[in-house]
Amino acid sequence: MAPCGEKSQEAISSVVIIIAMQTEAMPLVNKFELKEDQDSVFPEGVPWVRYHGTYKDLHLNIIWPGKDTSLEVDSVGTISASLVTYASIQALKPDLIINAGTAGGFKAKGASIGDVFLISDVAFHDRRIPIPVFDLYGVGQRQAFSTPNLLRGLNLKVCKLSTGDSLDMSSQDETSITANDATIKDMEGAAVAYVADLFKVPAIFVKAVTDLVDGDKPTAEEFMQNLVAVTAALEQSVSQVIDFINGKRFSEL
Repeated sequence: MAPCGEKSQEAISSVVIIIAMQTEAMPLVNKFELKEDQDSVFPEGVPWVRYHGTYKDLHLNIIWPGKDTSLEVDSVGTISASLVTYASIQALKPDLIINAGTAGGFKAKGASIGDVFLISDVAFHDRRIPIPVFDLYGVGQRQAFSTPNLLRGLNLKVCKLSTGDSLDMSSQDETSITANDATIKDMEGAAVAYVADLFKVPAIFVKAVTDLVDGDKPTAEEFMQNLVAVTAALEQSVSQVIDFINGKRFSEL
């Protein structure tokens, strides 16, 4: 996911931040004083929401897939993430995509509640196609854009991320997550990476741990219990990432 030649020599100007849940998005919307788009850049009828504005030298866009039009819950998961990533690239032509959000962590791999990770690699764990080569396509392993200076400058933890469309984890999922060498799991990252890679837009991933998948508490209960507090940690880390990116070229990340 390297930027094209000309863009790599220019300071990063336009950033799209893809966030699946309103609870995750609003602290950043408020932090950067972004405004909701009243004249949507997206097709008529879709629930997708864009918040935008200028912060220092950056044009910031936070894209939230909105509420499901029938059930009024956040449109989480890979389908909505893929759609809004595609639509955002087409409409906004960003220099950089950041997928920010919460995730489940594995304490056996060193994750703790409230940890914030910068992601090195993403892959799917629930696309099982046991046919040669199709199996690799199903896993869809991709590297995030490499940001060694960002990693050092902010002293962030780094790990691999595994993506699937279920909050819980089946035994088959667990086997795939282990094969992916993932420390955390989410429901959007690898889908965002797939679309960003198609259009050669550099993408980075910032994920905060709300629950321990291999812990003692039920996942859904622990997720809801920690969501607000962990979202505050996510907001702080994403804000630091934005401040670091401001005024820099890709080669300086």
